Amino acid sequence: MTNPEVSVIIPAYNEAAVIAITVKRIIELYPEYEVLVVDDGSSDETAAEAEQAGARVHRHPYNIGNGAAVKNGIRYARGKYVLMMDGDGQHNPDNIAEFVIAAKKYDLVVGARQSGSQASLGRSLANRVYNRLARYVTRFPIEDLTSGMRIFKRDTVLHFLYLFPNSFSYPTTSTLAYLRSGLTLKYLPIDAAPRVGKSKIKIVQDGVRFLLLILKITTLYSPLRVFLPVSGAFLFTGFGYYLYTYITIGRFTNMSALMLSTAVMIFLLGLVSEQITQTRYDRVEF
Repeated sequence: MTNPEVSVIIPAYNEAAVIAITVKRIIELYPEYEVLVVDDGSSDETAAEAEQAGARVHRHPYNIGNGAAVKNGIRYARGKYVLMMDGDGQHNPDNIAEFVIAAKKYDLVVGARQSGSQASLGRSLANRVYNRLARYVTRFPIEDLTSGMRIFKRDTVLHFLYLFPNSFSYPTTSTLAYLRSGLTLKYLPIDAAPRVGKSKIKIVQDGVRFLLLILKITTLYSPLRVFLPVSGAFLFTGFGYYLYTYITIGRFTNMSALMLSTAVMIFLLGLVSEQITQTRYDRVEF
């Protein structure tokens, strides 16, 4: 298979129990598509099971990260379109056809997990927080910021790989990068099944790390949307404290000067960051 229309990329780490089932179902439904499994240094038989099921397999010598597996999958894929699926059995191969049709009209198509499809209540609440933050920063109706089922045109997404981290947050980065660059985004509703096996994500440790990473990414996406409210808070607090001290003791205090000066500095820092961000995205050429 030299030039398939679609490459289905499945990053996998210790998914031997389910990877063959997923691969066989995809090949059964879409025999003309390439199925590429990127084994991210698994210690079990994930690679052997995938290969035996009919997938093309690329192996990492050790565990690098989900994002790294995605990036290498995109690099080694042969299709015009690259569709990402999780290797834990959560994503339904039956949905692929709908994604491919939508990809002919939109630059990025993402599966929006419906109510009841989240792995746990805690993860569902966390995703709601992430979605709201992303909506504020992008001013776009983000339905599912962290969904791993998505399809890109390969030639387009290759220009963004340098932005993708090696961790689990590549969906967030790709969504924000596409929106920042003026590319089109479409959400399709999907039902995600419970994963087979234990999740690789630790709720508390990875949740805090992921929130910090999202704040970092949103700052890279639109710095003024983050810096401006902080600057405004210092500005209004400084003016408020000035009015209070002027009325009570009749003078302008050092604390008011500090808060007002901080407001100006944060605002200027936001302006500079906005220019740096624009320069960063201007590097992407299609």
